Parts: sequence; structure tokens; C-alpha cells
Amino acid sequence: MDSNFVAELKWRGMLHDAMPGTEEHLLTGMQTAYVGIDPTADSLHIGHLVGVMMLRHFQLAGHKPYALIGGATGMIGDPSGKSTERNLLDETTLRLNQEAIKEQLSRFLDFGSTSDNAAVLVNNYDWMKDISFLDFVRDVGKHLTVNYMMAKDSVRKRLDAEAKEGMSFTEFTYQLVQGYDFLYLYQHYNCTLQMGGSDQWGNITTGTELIRRIEGGKGFALTCPLITKADGTKFGKTEDGNVWLDAHRTSPYKFYQYWLNTSDADAEKYIKIFTFLSEKEIERLVEEHTKAPHLRTLQKRLAEEITVMVHSQDDLDNAQIATTILFGNSTSEHLKKLNEHTFLEVFDGVPQATVSRDDLENGLDMIAALSAKTSFLSSNGEARRELKQNSISVNKEKVAEDFMIKESDLIKDRYVLLQRGKKNYFVLVIE
Repeated sequence: MDSNFVAELKWRGMLHDAMPGTEEHLLTGMQTAYVGIDPTADSLHIGHLVGVMMLRHFQLAGHKPYALIGGATGMIGDPSGKSTERNLLDETTLRLNQEAIKEQLSRFLDFGSTSDNAAVLVNNYDWMKDISFLDFVRDVGKHLTVNYMMAKDSVRKRLDAEAKEGMSFTEFTYQLVQGYDFLYLYQHYNCTLQMGGSDQWGNITTGTELIRRIEGGKGFALTCPLITKADGTKFGKTEDGNVWLDAHRTSPYKFYQYWLNTSDADAEKYIKIFTFLSEKEIERLVEEHTKAPHLRTLQKRLAEEITVMVHSQDDLDNAQIATTILFGNSTSEHLKKLNEHTFLEVFDGVPQATVSRDDLENGLDMIAALSAKTSFLSSNGEARRELKQNSISVNKEKVAEDFMIKESDLIKDRYVLLQRGKKNYFVLVIE
């Protein structure tokens, strides 16, 4: 094999538990493993990324990864780690979500390769949709006792006396359906390993049990830790909700900012999990960061690596320019390089006023721009005082009272950024 997959996960802090013999099994030659992905949205969020990174490391180690879209299980709802039942989706929505997710996965996994270990996308709805209820309970259900299923943590927690809601029969059968997925992939694709988050251990071992009882075969289980933040708040959540991989749901700028704002402790952990940097390179970065934490070396490199991987170099450049505008010494050139969406996002919530394009024809004088036309400043007198004190900027460049705003000053042919001092911004919208 190209490398030891389990050893790679260990040093990266990505291994929580593995069934005995898993590492040895993987060293015998190319093996096949899968990770299940919930298709309840048309985008992955960063909570999905650990499983995706595991599949990528698996492929890099010379093995064959399967990404399983849970079309059938998405219609049921996994009780693991949840206190209530979730919404169920129709097939049309699930198929649309599947296509969007595959496009995102292709940034990490090589689906198009002609090599034996090319990644494969499957949907469990394709093999579950034609199985009747009677067939399922006869051919699968009879192999596991209710006692065995009740012993799983995901079930016991929901049936606990303190649980607010019980558990529907639909959810109770979830582990059987997921276990059958593993059995099906074992039978049809010689898949011998299922991977997932540590909360999936019970569901995964149900699959290994079905493989043992029905096929007399050997399946393996491997889980990664659930990602947490050092301050106890939930990983992958902001005030706006989930941090998505889709640029329309979470912009590249906000995506970049999320990683840039991680704590030192989290950045040291995340850079191992969410990048493909080598152990030697990460050790060098940690050492550099320890010497000068205020430079935020780890956070910057983490944010750069993952933004390019999920989005693009252009999106990273744009996000870095936007960050410089807000927190650094930027120029009008920086502003003009921003795309319109990011400009509006950076200055979201900043007061603004609309000015007619006709007003710019002969140039808009600064007193009008600051007070008469916009009320950015309370009076013409205050505007003159601030201009004399050299505290007014137009598009990040200091201006005097005789400056005139013209069409050539427009950002994206529509905006002008006024600024008093360091932190007071105002946006002119030209219509």
C-alpha cells in the first residue's frame, strides 16, 4: 500500500475507535470502505468534512472509497445524537441534493480516475426502493434480536426516562437499514469497512453483525472523534447557522472568516484534520505560531488551505482582500478588486444613502456627500471640521474639502465608501 491509513489518522487526531484487526486488514492490499452522507440539504456543511477527509486519506493510501448518499435512510431519520425525529424528504428533492453533493465531493475525491481505486458514489435508495417490508423483516430483521438493538446507545438515550420524546418504530429500524447497507456493499462491491463519526459506532457494528450472521464474513468498523471547540460552543455553527460548503449558503468570505477566527487550541487541532499538509510542515507551523501567536500563523494557513480546497484560489484572494479592507491598511485598489457580493457582505449593516447618477456628472462635492445629500454627518459645519482634521476618506483614500466624487471613483460602477476615522463607514449607492 502507498501508506498506512490508520497511522495517518492517528497522528492527525482523526481516529476514535477501530475494530480489532482493522489496521492489519488494510495492510493486506487494496480494500474498499464507505462513509454514509445525509442528503437532507443540497450542500454539505463543515460537519460532514471529517468523514470526507477520511475517505480522501483512504484513497490517497491506495484504497477504494465509496461515498454513500443516504437516500433511503434520509427518508427515515437517524436517531443518533438527536433528541427529536427529523423531517422526511421526497425522492425528487433527494436526487437533486445527491447531484449537488457529488459535485462538492469531487473536490476531494477522484471519481474520474481509470485506476482501480477510483471513488464511487452510490445511493442506498437504489437498492432499498424495491425491497418489500415483508422481505426485509424476513431476510434481514430475523437475524438480530430486539435485545441487541435496544442495547445501542442511540436507542437507549431516546428511550431514557428523562428523554422528552420517545422513538418511533421508523427510527428504531434505522440501524437495521444502515446495517443492511453495509451488508449490501459487502455482497456487491466487496466493501469490508464502514467509517463514520463516533456516534455511528452502534449502527456500524450492526452492519458487521449482519455480515457475520448472513454471509459468515468479516466486516470492520472505524470511527473518528466528533469535532468539538475548545470553548464548548458547537463546531461548524455561527449566528447564521451552519457553515456550508455551498457559496450561496455561506459565502467564501464568511467561510474564510470562520477558520481565521478559530482559537489557538482549535487551530492546532483543525490544521491536522482539515488540511493535507504533512506532519513535518504542521510541526513547523506550530513552532512558528508558538513563537509569535499574535501573528495567527496557524489560523491563516488553515483558512487558506481549506478555502482553496472547498472554493478556489480566486475566492481566497477575494476573502483576503475583504479582510484587509476591514482590519488592515487597504487602498482603493483593494476595494475595486472585490466582487460586488463580497463588498456588500463586508459592509452589511453599514448605513447607506442613495445618490442620483446625475449628481456625479460634474462631481459631487464632499460637504454634500457627507451631510446635505446623505446625513452621514449631522451638519455641513461638522463635515467641514472633519475634512480640515484630515479624518475623512473616500474609498480608503484621505480627501480634503475640495475633492469631488466622480463616476471614476465608483466601486463596481455603483458604490462609494465614505469613512470618518478608522471605524465609521457609510456607503453611497448610485442610481
